[in-house]
Amino acid sequence: MSGATTVHVTISGKVQGVGYRAWLHARASALGLSGWVRNRRDGTVEAMIQGPSETVAGLLADCRSGPRAARVNGIEYAETVEATPAGEFKVRPTI
Repeated sequence: MSGATTVHVTISGKVQGVGYRAWLHARASALGLSGWVRNRRDGTVEAMIQGPSETVAGLLADCRSGPRAARVNGIEYAETVEATPAGEFKVRPTI
């Protein structure tokens, strides 16, 4: 990854009820990334992350473990052209 990028991410495993969504929100906000995160009714966590490619790549690597109580079984992501408001990382409602 080089320059800026936007990725759509789905994280599976024990990622709900363990603070994963709050952890990802705090981590992305601290890194100055834009986007959103939400729980899905199927038990996964979904996110859209936008920012400098190296920073996004680092956060994706961190997402493989998440907060202490989480157990990540899988992470799928793909680059996308969907834009997010610059400088904002929000928690969205569960879908």
